Amino acid sequence: MTSLEKTVIELRQKKKEATKLKQNAEDQLKQLQSAEKRSATGLKKMIKQIESEKEDVTDVSENLTRKNAQVESIQRLVTNAEERVNAEKETLEQTEQEIEFAETPEEKQNAEARLRSLNDHIQELISEIKSRQKTLKKITGEVSTFDDIKSKIATQIKKQTQSKPSFRSTITTSHQTAAKVVKEIEKRTKAEERISKTLDNASLKLKEYLAKKRTAAKRKPAKKTAAKRKPAKKTAAKRKPAKKTRR
Repeated sequence: MTSLEKTVIELRQKKKEATKLKQNAEDQLKQLQSAEKRSATGLKKMIKQIESEKEDVTDVSENLTRKNAQVESIQRLVTNAEERVNAEKETLEQTEQEIEFAETPEEKQNAEARLRSLNDHIQELISEIKSRQKTLKKITGEVSTFDDIKSKIATQIKKQTQSKPSFRSTITTSHQTAAKVVKEIEKRTKAEERISKTLDNASLKLKEYLAKKRTAAKRKPAKKTAAKRKPAKKTAAKRKPAKKTRR
């Protein structure tokens, strides 16, 4: 009896410990699966972001190409205008000499008219050069901005690309460890089931033993609890009649 009760108590303790170990393994599995899921989500998000940033780099590169082409075109126009100004100034000097050495009033008037036209044309060219230089400055600033944006995006892509192996390593490690923990859970579950089965058998035997004991106790005849009382003894003798005194 005592041995059977002790066995039941020990089995209950073992089952409790087995259940605790199984629960710990299940908690560990949840943590690993959560870490794997977070890493997978992070990797997926990062890949999507890298693709988006690559598209941004392409757009920026196209803008840079277009802006650089504009810069080169404006620089050519400015150079051509400056060359024309220099040529017009040479013509202007020649015209001034023609005015100085004109032999007739008509020659002088024609030279002065050409001089005015040359001055106007030179001013137009100078105004055009200033306007184009202003535009050139603006576009050059935009080129610098696009260069900075492209450089920042490229740096970000590089950092994210370097982080990919870390995400993948975490996913792989978590997955491999999770597989081991799953096997551990299976092992703990089987151990818990074996102990539960043994405990159920032991508890059933104990229950049957206690039931038999109670049944046996009921079948025994009840013991006499009190003896029959003997008749009470006479405590006093009958009094004799009193003697008569002589007068």
